[in-house]
Amino acid sequence: MTFDRSIKIAPSILAADFANFGAECAAVEAQGADWIHVDVMDGHFVPNITFGPATCAAIRPHIQGVMDVHLMIAPVDPYIQAFADAGADVLTAHVEAGPHIHRTLQAIRGAGMKAGVALNPGAPAAAVEELMDMVDLICVMTVNPGFGGQKFIDMTAKIQALRTMIGDRPVHIEIDGGVDPTTAPLVAQAGADVLVAGSAVFRGGSVSNPDPYGENIRNIRAAAEGVWT
Repeated sequence: MTFDRSIKIAPSILAADFANFGAECAAVEAQGADWIHVDVMDGHFVPNITFGPATCAAIRPHIQGVMDVHLMIAPVDPYIQAFADAGADVLTAHVEAGPHIHRTLQAIRGAGMKAGVALNPGAPAAAVEELMDMVDLICVMTVNPGFGGQKFIDMTAKIQALRTMIGDRPVHIEIDGGVDPTTAPLVAQAGADVLVAGSAVFRGGSVSNPDPYGENIRNIRAAAEGVWT
């Protein structure tokens, strides 16, 4: 992974066809996706259960680019190596998921992955101020985690604060929740560069009819990039 601040669209497979994950990942990449975002939920830290390392390992051969794994689980540390073995490129843990986030981030990097830290809507930017040299990505939740298809929560002030904290460090700001062509410009203008989108990407398409995926991705990207020109 080489670092740059260009807009990257990361479709969340939470909105894909669960019976066809491998083909769905290949289809959205072929239609212009930059990263593939995998939402791991445990039914404890968030009120939903999705999938784990075995699913990541199964889809890894179908992903040419970055596999971006977002852990909405607690605890995190016992599972870090399993996700590394499954082929995750980026592994993100929530700052709220345990008492020793600094140690967790060290362990993620130690396992050979890029380290991400996520902030729920109720967590301030200051919660990660002491972690700026430990992270490669900060994920700002713009919904309460647990389910796809929720309404966007405006976190632009938090994104701006994080962008200021980051300075010239090679740290991505990722947005997860309610991203579509309407909200993408708001978060991009504030300083985000990785946009996770689930239903807004997968809506209207399928593996047998993937063209809508490409149209959806292009629309989100164009809306976000419009603020840079």
